[in-house]
Amino acid sequence: MPASQSLKLNTGAEMPTVGLGTWKSQPGVVEGAVEHALKFGYRHVDTATAYANESDVGAGIKASGVPRSDIFLTTKLNNTDHGDPDKALEYSLNALGTSYLDLCLMHWPAPMHPDGTPDKTIDWLNTWTEMVKLYKAHPEKLRAIGVSNFSVAFLERLLANTDVVPAVNQTELHAACPQEDVVDFCRKKGIILTAYSPLGSDNSPLLTNEVVKKVADRHGVHPANILISLQANSQCVNVLTKSVTPARIESNYRRVDLTEDEIAELHAIDKTLHFRVCHPSWTGWGGLGFPDCLDTPESE
Repeated sequence: MPASQSLKLNTGAEMPTVGLGTWKSQPGVVEGAVEHALKFGYRHVDTATAYANESDVGAGIKASGVPRSDIFLTTKLNNTDHGDPDKALEYSLNALGTSYLDLCLMHWPAPMHPDGTPDKTIDWLNTWTEMVKLYKAHPEKLRAIGVSNFSVAFLERLLANTDVVPAVNQTELHAACPQEDVVDFCRKKGIILTAYSPLGSDNSPLLTNEVVKKVADRHGVHPANILISLQANSQCVNVLTKSVTPARIESNYRRVDLTEDEIAELHAIDKTLHFRVCHPSWTGWGGLGFPDCLDTPESE
């Protein structure tokens, strides 16, 4: 099927299909990467308070000369900020040097203390309720809200207790972690998915996987383009590329149209090579409802 150029959110806004992710992109370097990406043609930039680079992302946006109104900007509520989303929003706006966010996500349904240990006094559902209040009270600051790293079980709980359906669920999606249950659920509920780590992280074994290489050779592109295009060819998924190298930033932007057979072939990789780059157990909140993580207990 054809790779999309943009997807329409349940708010009516258009979100570009390919965006520049900035996880692990260090301050002092990410500014140049954002500037180059925007000058090249990217119009979707993703950051988070937890990445500690929002001010650099904002500086890159300003240096690009691309009008803010032409850019779709996403950031995320930090796990340590579940107790005060209002204060966190103002922090992000100031750090990014912008008057509004196109999208703000709850980074993880995993409230934490400042020292990184789980804060069991806070229910993430109450945090979502506060985010909804902010969204309704300040549409000039917050154009859409959503979630990140949400399993079907957690989405079901959220939807049963809110009148605002998340616009987006950002989660790990790649050939070795297709999460078809999450994708199918979100598609039915009108929630767009943003795929992170489409290459299966840095130095991914997916880049040398024989199936990926075969499809890449067929299309005459780098294996990374096939892994990014695998997400861009889904009707409800957009995707984040990640690099600070100008040549790779440009190369990653290219999408190819994959056949249904090629998509099935790539998804079948998961049957013999399943892995997660970002296992939820690091949060101290257990497996967070993901079927392949259910053997992970919560910390006491």
